[in-house]
Amino acid sequence: MPDRWNDPMRPDPFDPARSGSGMSGEREPYAYERERLITERERLREKYERERLGEDPDGNYDPRQDDGYPQPATPRRRRGGIGRWIVRGTGIGIILLVIAIIWLAITAPLSKSLQPPTPPSITLTADDGTPIARRGAIIGKPVDAATLPPHVREAFLAIEDRRFYSHWGIDPRGIARAAWANLGSGGVRQGGSTITQQLAKNAFLDSDRTATRKIREAMIAVWLEAWLSKDEILSRYLSNVYFGDNTYGISAAAKHYFGRTPAALNVGQAAMLAGLVKAPSRLAPTSNLEGARKREAVVVGAMVAAGFLTEAEGDAVRPQRVLANRPKQLPNGTYFADWILPEARDQAGEVKTETTVRTTLDPRLQRAAERTVARAGLREAQVALVAMRPDGRVVAMVGGKDYRKSPFNRATQARRQPGSTFKLFVYLAAMRAGMTPDSTIEDRPVTIGDWTPKNSDGRYQGTITLRQAFARSSNVAAARLTQEVGVRAVIKAARDLGISTPIPNEATIGLGTSTVSLLELTAAYAAIARETYPVQPRGLADVREKGWYQSLTGGSTALPPKIHDEMLDLLAASIRNGTGRSANLTVDAFGKTGTTSDNKDALFVGFARDLVVGVWVGNDDNSSNPGLSGGGIPARIWRDFMQSALGIAPVAAPAPPVEEIDPDALPPEDGDNSVLPLGGEIEGLGFNLKMGEDGTISVGPARRDRPEDGPPRDDRRPPEEEPGFDEGQ
Repeated sequence: MPDRWNDPMRPDPFDPARSGSGMSGEREPYAYERERLITERERLREKYERERLGEDPDGNYDPRQDDGYPQPATPRRRRGGIGRWIVRGTGIGIILLVIAIIWLAITAPLSKSLQPPTPPSITLTADDGTPIARRGAIIGKPVDAATLPPHVREAFLAIEDRRFYSHWGIDPRGIARAAWANLGSGGVRQGGSTITQQLAKNAFLDSDRTATRKIREAMIAVWLEAWLSKDEILSRYLSNVYFGDNTYGISAAAKHYFGRTPAALNVGQAAMLAGLVKAPSRLAPTSNLEGARKREAVVVGAMVAAGFLTEAEGDAVRPQRVLANRPKQLPNGTYFADWILPEARDQAGEVKTETTVRTTLDPRLQRAAERTVARAGLREAQVALVAMRPDGRVVAMVGGKDYRKSPFNRATQARRQPGSTFKLFVYLAAMRAGMTPDSTIEDRPVTIGDWTPKNSDGRYQGTITLRQAFARSSNVAAARLTQEVGVRAVIKAARDLGISTPIPNEATIGLGTSTVSLLELTAAYAAIARETYPVQPRGLADVREKGWYQSLTGGSTALPPKIHDEMLDLLAASIRNGTGRSANLTVDAFGKTGTTSDNKDALFVGFARDLVVGVWVGNDDNSSNPGLSGGGIPARIWRDFMQSALGIAPVAAPAPPVEEIDPDALPPEDGDNSVLPLGGEIEGLGFNLKMGEDGTISVGPARRDRPEDGPPRDDRRPPEEEPGFDEGQ
């Protein structure tokens, strides 16, 4: 590389000729500056050369190391090393602090300490306002610790955190005391957590006992102390702490145990509530009054030791009593409550305190449904019942024989084959196609593809009307109708009436081979009763307004009056003269039976007046029930419930024929020409003649001879179901 400093061709910036001064023989103005730069240049060159040779750049010389060769320079001790580490440590600490603050702001937002640690309760009420079920915890309204009586605050401070107003979220003295006590006892007997730490744990953390959780608890406690006042921390603690019996917050606990507000608590009551915090489930006074009273005495002693009470005031505190007649505990779950709770929570929105939601359940009808099911004699079989108004309001629901043994709701969750109840959609499609109940159909064996349906009783009537085919639930007639109107027309009829479950595109659907829930099937029959489809089952009294899109796409359609009347004609024939005769009522009733193959499922769905009811009976494992049919137990359950719900008398059994006889036409007995006395009886001629006290005469078959002293022959037989039409599968 050329030496730029000694290059003879390099222009000199200080040349007078270049300066333009024109002054010759005089010293140029920049001579001194030039000499200084040259001197500095030489010095830098020498320093660079020494560094290259490994010598001291500053020219220091050590004669002890002189061996004739250049010596490496001895490094000088750097000053300020400790200061730099202090600066670096401070910077790292600031960075970690910022990270910790960001982490706490995300994982432990201050607003979360106001939220209850468990979902607040929702109380479901019947349509008349009667509570029927409660789900979730009982959480009281938030309190302001500054406005509470001093003895209420002091009871909690004395037993939980006496130095609450002097520490910064962590109490070293309390931790040391607890550690010493635990060490002496050989186990964990005391805790050193402050009220702030307990709030941090309840609001942000779980209850595990790991060291990591304790470190996070301490960090969050300091975080809370930095941003909240002491009264704010105590207020949030008292508003969220657990007091047993599924009750959170001092407001709820004071009302639950003593029937009063926190401001009205006396010293003993405040001490008892403060004592419950240690073990609320075990010490709840409703189940362990003695234990709660002992704990109350401990808290009173702590208040005296802390100086909150004098000895005399402590001795004056008496053991407290809780409410003797507490309100009856509502069930946490029923079949109806489980079904409607998700929608109730959606309607209530964000729940911060206990909320009440009114439902459509009718308590009287629910009790009637449960009584009817209980006396049905089901043995091992299960049952489901849904009762609703024609507009879809569910007023009673039974999802099984015993909720405690099986909370599975067979009315809403189970998907079973509907059997012949699905024929409602086949005949609706036929009526839409222009047929009438008087139209005829062949009730003869038929083969559709490789499928040959059969009537369950093996009998065929030839040419019959649709009314007769529907009444006797002819399978071959339903198959012929499905083929004639088209499978798509049947599927459309089912979809129009609200069936949403999958329906295969095949002719067998006419016999109910697809699956459906009892709730949806009952709603489909409700559409016929209402003359409008579809009917949406609902369990909440308050109906939300539909959005504009739902209003355009989810509206209702009126059923043409002619088709409605024709469907009522068919459904009435099924009860009067068909497979549903066991469901007959003294009022106009309409319905249809259904039985699946091998008698696995049996159903009856129908309506009378303003009540639509569906009943299902079967086994959970889908096994066979020999002898079970929709016209048997389900029809009788439907009839018994309807009679109780509508307040109507049962259908009277047909009376035996009575023939009126003219007494003057009777032959005299043994030559006696006297008339038959009132209450008298004549036997002979193969019949028995009897005159009643009111003068009427009845004739009946002659009594069989039997020994005078012998007991009467017991001719009773086990009851049998009334013979009649066998319904289709």
